[in-house]
Amino acid sequence: MKLNCNGLRDRETWTAAGYQLPQFDRAAVTAATYENPFWVHFGGGNIFRAFQANVAQRLLDAGVIDRGLVAAEGFDYEIIEKMYRPHDNYSVLVTLKADGSVEKTVIGSVVESHILDSRNEAEYGRLKEIFAKDSLQMVTFTITEKGYSLVNGKGEFLPDVKADFVAGPGKPVSYIGKVASLLYSRYQAGEKPVAMVSMDNCSHNGDRLYAAIETFAEKWSENKTADAGFPAYVNNREKVTFPWTMIDKITPRPDASVEAILQKDGLEGLEPVITSKNTYVAPFVNAEECEYLVIEDAFPNGRPELEKAGLMFTDRETVDKVEKMKVCTCLNPLHTALAVFGCLLGYQKISDEMKDAQLRSLVETIGYVEGLPVVVNPGVLDPKEFLDTVLNVRVPNPFMPDTPQRIATDTSQKLPIRFGETIRAYAASPERRVEDLKLIPLVFAGWLRYLMAVDDEGKPFELSPDPLLGTVCPYVAGIRLGAAAGADVEVALKPVLGNAEIFGVNLYEAGMAGQVCGYFRELIAGPGAVRATLKKYTAG
Repeated sequence: MKLNCNGLRDRETWTAAGYQLPQFDRAAVTAATYENPFWVHFGGGNIFRAFQANVAQRLLDAGVIDRGLVAAEGFDYEIIEKMYRPHDNYSVLVTLKADGSVEKTVIGSVVESHILDSRNEAEYGRLKEIFAKDSLQMVTFTITEKGYSLVNGKGEFLPDVKADFVAGPGKPVSYIGKVASLLYSRYQAGEKPVAMVSMDNCSHNGDRLYAAIETFAEKWSENKTADAGFPAYVNNREKVTFPWTMIDKITPRPDASVEAILQKDGLEGLEPVITSKNTYVAPFVNAEECEYLVIEDAFPNGRPELEKAGLMFTDRETVDKVEKMKVCTCLNPLHTALAVFGCLLGYQKISDEMKDAQLRSLVETIGYVEGLPVVVNPGVLDPKEFLDTVLNVRVPNPFMPDTPQRIATDTSQKLPIRFGETIRAYAASPERRVEDLKLIPLVFAGWLRYLMAVDDEGKPFELSPDPLLGTVCPYVAGIRLGAAAGADVEVALKPVLGNAEIFGVNLYEAGMAGQVCGYFRELIAGPGAVRATLKKYTAG
């Protein structure tokens, strides 16, 4: 069994092994897509392959749509070159259910894949051609939170971004510069309408995408490297929209245990690829069963009936409420707390952490006690029911091979979104006080302790990738474990504690810096201090 067009001709063998196969005429869909593409997606990673590509597949199977997806990757070209194309853009989705059952689906909805390289005339030319098509309705993104940032940790424009501002839209190098250049092609083709839809897991994601694109439009217009009307086009909601969305589906790194299941079925060529940019990608993706995608219904060129695949369309205000419920309270902060302390305590699976009495108490308190009281019910999803599912079904799922190390990636970018909203809500409430928050500041202190790259036994470990490691790690570099080590903690940590971009608030202004420092001193008292501190402050 080989995952490509030739291998899938033997449908009986695949179905006998328990695989659900595409039910549509892929050749016809591919041809129709080439002529009239309607959906381009940037970011060829696991969440896209497990969620959006599967949504499109269900709609194709049901006859709701007759064209497939165009996938483009602008950061790590090897994902396309070494994984998509060798498998003719097919992938296998392995859904790991909480009851222990496994559902295997061959995803064939991606019918074109491209690298977003402006210096590759064939690849970039095809994308420009797609962006000029009347049929294009939506351009979606899963490029991670940091993908929208044009600046470094000091707030300075990145070198590639600065160079692109000057050089114009001809052959940009930065990710957003390349996207903005393609949108400029659509502008030049007659100011055609399109929805630019971030589906990344961050607050007000549409605004982040808009701010980045609009910055390029303004710079190019100012520098006279693009038409003066381009910024107006970007800002005209009858032409271009940047809807807000809330996405939720856990898609861990492809796991060896899942690979073993597929190998036992007789599936060949499953070897994962670790690219030169350290991306781990395999022909399959493993994911949980639960999924949510709530989208602001703002599509100036129309859209497919995605609601028939379970997506929820609503207004911006409701998306905002759902987003805050999930990103700021009911899932993401709990994941971050488990990631930080899981790394310190040597855990390798998130689900195992939920068997730890102190860690379970930590996230239950952050969710139910500290977060839930300031969440606004969005109506389309009930916060208490959502949180119940997270804590009792999703995160404890023993069949989900998710790791604290994966979730700890880019924590500095996540803290302000995942905890800042709750802190600000307490500060603004006449009924609550910031000092009532006890365990959110413990997570902040835990992250600072994590940055020391020494676990609770005093053994070194590797920090997960994070764009601010070079900025923040030096502040803890001189701190060592030991009872007397906490004397000058606040002096060392002051630049971090006062950085509102990291925590969402200036911890001094919020009245939380002293509490964080106090916790940190306890966490560095010596080997075993992390566990002792958790026991002291949780009910576990």
